[in-house]
Amino acid sequence: QIQLVESGGGSVQAGGSLRLWCAASGRTPTNYHMGWFRQAPGKEREFVAAHTWSGGLTFHADSVKGRFTIPRDNAKNTVFLQMSSLKSEDTAVYYCAADRAWNTGLLTKPHYWGQGTQVTVSS
Repeated sequence: QIQLVESGGGSVQAGGSLRLWCAASGRTPTNYHMGWFRQAPGKEREFVAAHTWSGGLTFHADSVKGRFTIPRDNAKNTVFLQMSSLKSEDTAVYYCAADRAWNTGLLTKPHYWGQGTQVTVSS
């Protein structure tokens, strides 16, 4: 059992940057693949980006490639979402997620979720 806590949301103008972070805690917060999803008003939750526990493999949705990166710090059980060149369509609640499985877990149906943090991009 782990807990995920996100921080860093806020409001920014289009073209700007924002950095989110998510810290995992609990009895055994290690060895989890971690990632980000988002949900815009009236839309379904969608995958944004993910980072494997080891090996440094990352995966991004086409909509954010070249604009978002997802570094992580395993020593601190923390994953970040560095967002740049933000667009109004990036406005959403961003959720951190974690799972020990990659394809069948994190990328499909993560076991653990954070509470979400709002990102608003104004044009």
